[in-house]
Amino acid sequence: MPESGLLSISDFAEFSRTTRDTLLHYDRIGLLFPVLRGENNYRYYSISQIAIVNVIRTFQQLGMSLEEISALRDKRTPELADKVFEQQVEEIDKKIKEWVNARKLLLTLQRAISSVSGIDEHKISIKFLPAEAIVLGGLNDYSRNRTDYDTLLSFYHEVSKNYPDIDLNYPVWATYSKESLLNKEWSNPDRYYFYNPEGYDRRPASLYAIGYKRGGYGANNDLFERINNYIEKNNYEINGDAFEEYPVNEICAIDDKDYLVRIMIAVKEKER
Repeated sequence: MPESGLLSISDFAEFSRTTRDTLLHYDRIGLLFPVLRGENNYRYYSISQIAIVNVIRTFQQLGMSLEEISALRDKRTPELADKVFEQQVEEIDKKIKEWVNARKLLLTLQRAISSVSGIDEHKISIKFLPAEAIVLGGLNDYSRNRTDYDTLLSFYHEVSKNYPDIDLNYPVWATYSKESLLNKEWSNPDRYYFYNPEGYDRRPASLYAIGYKRGGYGANNDLFERINNYIEKNNYEINGDAFEEYPVNEICAIDDKDYLVRIMIAVKEKER
């Protein structure tokens, strides 16, 4: 019979939220022994060993091998345990940040796709949009024959330098200034931006004239023209920047012919 306070392997597996096979494996490799072997070679464990199983499982979840865990057990001291726990907490904090950033990114992408569900792609509309957090770059420099690729690369360098804590793994879109819109200069973006809940800038709350078009990146002058004509015919006037983005892009569409661009131009009603 086992001593008082000891648990059978089945009860110990249940209370430690592991399995009998796992405990047998730990025993075979010398990682965790039962404190007593009873009649018929039955294994019995102490309640205090539940904490050990929890630590082993936690280390495994953090990517440590059983061999590495066993090596720590064989040379364990309070000082070593403290050091290892501190390192693992740092790893946990790092993983938490990575998962939080991943969640924000997926929610942003999901919201973009959902925002065009059921829309009429051929219709221009006027809609009020609330302010939304973005990361906005400085004015693009097209001097010395610089291309859109050059300015986009500069945008990434700028954000990385000025906002080191901001995650850069978001789709980047383009803005066109009010001046460019009035001059019908729609070929080169004035700035770049991307949505990010932690962005320090804002896409302004405003009425926007909104239009859509299917197709790959660039060559959207015809859509700008359509929206511009709609604004003039419906007693509105341009009142701010345009935001050009692709809620349907290579992330969720195979063929670029199925990409969907959305252009939003800030407007206000003309005074009568």
